[in-house]
This record gives sequence, structure tokens and C-alpha cells, in this order.
Amino acid sequence: MHAMLPLLDRLAFPALNRGELEALQVNLTYVCNQRCLHCHVNAGPTRKESMTDESLALLHQVIDAHPVHTLDLTGGAPEMHPRFREIVMHARREGLRVIDRCNLTILSEPGYEDLAQFLAEHQVEISASLPCYSRDNVDKQRGDGVFDASIIGLQKLNALGYGKEGSGLVLNLVYNPQGASLPPPQQALETDYKRHLLEDFGIVFNHLLTITNQPIARFGSTLVSKGQFNSYMQLLRDSYRAENVAGLMCRSLISVDWQGYLYDCDFNQMLDLPLELQSQVISRQRPHLSDLLNATLAGNPIVTRDHCFACTAGQGSSCGGALNS
Repeated sequence: MHAMLPLLDRLAFPALNRGELEALQVNLTYVCNQRCLHCHVNAGPTRKESMTDESLALLHQVIDAHPVHTLDLTGGAPEMHPRFREIVMHARREGLRVIDRCNLTILSEPGYEDLAQFLAEHQVEISASLPCYSRDNVDKQRGDGVFDASIIGLQKLNALGYGKEGSGLVLNLVYNPQGASLPPPQQALETDYKRHLLEDFGIVFNHLLTITNQPIARFGSTLVSKGQFNSYMQLLRDSYRAENVAGLMCRSLISVDWQGYLYDCDFNQMLDLPLELQSQVISRQRPHLSDLLNATLAGNPIVTRDHCFACTAGQGSSCGGALNS
């Protein structure tokens, strides 16, 4: 006789509804100078997708029309979009907090040598991917030479004041596990990062953000090839914590793809699960930035699937790190 499965395994992810819109997370481009194993976007040097001028104009209108306070720029390497700096300057003029999801190595690429200075001048908050303080682990996940280039990037940012107390220049690092496991406790890992990076390289930063790997796209394919997909999904389900639901980023954030279409989160974007606008007449088959100009989103149902368990597992996970660290 089969053992009874946990009750959660026989239930869908809990129904969710939106609160007030606070942040726009915009995927400017899938183009990237790296090709990381954990990347849920499948970004890389050969990708071509980038946000059009039409969608960028609408983005500026949405920023002007909605009381959002954060513009979160991601990719790919968002800085590789040809109008990245224009977008940043517009948002900062409007008083928005701007976050750049930076891979650090872009700061040393030809043509981007002055990028760090630009980010500092406009007080852009940096969330920089550094999956370990060990060279071998980083290069295994992100490619040979990435660790050394990342350290150079961090030192360049520190020299401008990033991560230093009282500078007003925020530098957060982002950790993803190497494989099919949950991140360790965020606060303890942050302490380890700060000690190692300071002792070994003289590097300082503000906070470490731990993010659970999503079982989709490139990482999902890796799980399947290793025969680990089902066990990883079970781990996410078994680690579900209801207290994490209230803090999920999809309740206050909208993800915008390079074509201007809207999603409840970046992961739904990669799974082609568009946002569902209720009681709204939309201009296209799926919601677009143009529809956001007049839409009321509070109370709107959120599109959920089994991958959402990654955000509620253990200490919880969001683009801002653990929900209960």
C-alpha cells in the first residue's frame, strides 16, 4: 500500500490577490555577456531581444502616471540595452528608486568602462550576482574567469563609495544555490560573505540577498537532465511556509517583458503566463504597458503555478532576498 502523500501535494498553490502596485521590474533585453547555468531567462551573447522604442515611450508614461516608487531593471545584462542610461535618468528625475541587476563583469567590458561612474552619479542601487565567495564555485556556475572579473567590478564600485557606510550608494550581492537545494539562512551566509570578501579582497557591501533557484528554463532543463526535477519540486513543496505568502513580490510588483507585455513576476514571464486583468477592456490579446496607464490592479488575482512554491519554501525568496531571514 502506498504511503499517503502530504496534503500539500494534492493542492494547487494558494490563490493570491494583488495589493497596491509599488514596483515595475522591466526585462530590458535577453542579451548578456554571460551564460549562467541558473539563469531562468536563458540569456546570453547570442540573444537578440531588446525593448523597442515604442515600449520604452510607454514605460516612461507609466512611470509618470502611476505612484510606483521603484524601477527594477533586469535582463540579460540590462546595461547592454542601448537606451539603458536614458531610462535610468528619466526614472531618477521622477524620483524613483532605480535598481540595476548587474552581473559585475559588464563593468569591465569594452565600451562600458564608465558605467560604474554613471551608476554612482545617478545613485542607482546595485544588486550584483555573486553566487559564492569562492573562485571555483563561481566559475563553475557562471564561466571561467567570471569570479576574477566580478572582484574587479566590486573593487571599482567600492572605490566610488558603493557599499560604504554613509555613502548613500547601495551595493547588495545576490546568492543562488549551486544546485537542487534551498539557500542557507541569509543572515549567516551574509556574515560569511562579508568576512571572506573583506579579508581576501578588501571588499565591502550592504546586504546579501539569497534567492531560490526556479525550476524553469535553463535550470529546469538541467534538473531534468540530471533526473532531479521531481525531487526538487518535492523539496519546494515540503518546505512550504504559509507565513511567506504575505510578503511575496508578486503582490506589489509587475514584471514587464522586452515587448512591453505584463506579468505577475519575472518567472511567469519566462513561462509565458501573462497577467490577467479583471474587468478591464484591454487593447491587445494580453495586457500591455498601454493597458497599465488606466488599470486598477489592487485585488487583481495573481496567476500561480507549481513553480511558485520556490518563493514560499524555507525562508522564502524574492528579488529582494529572503522573506523571513
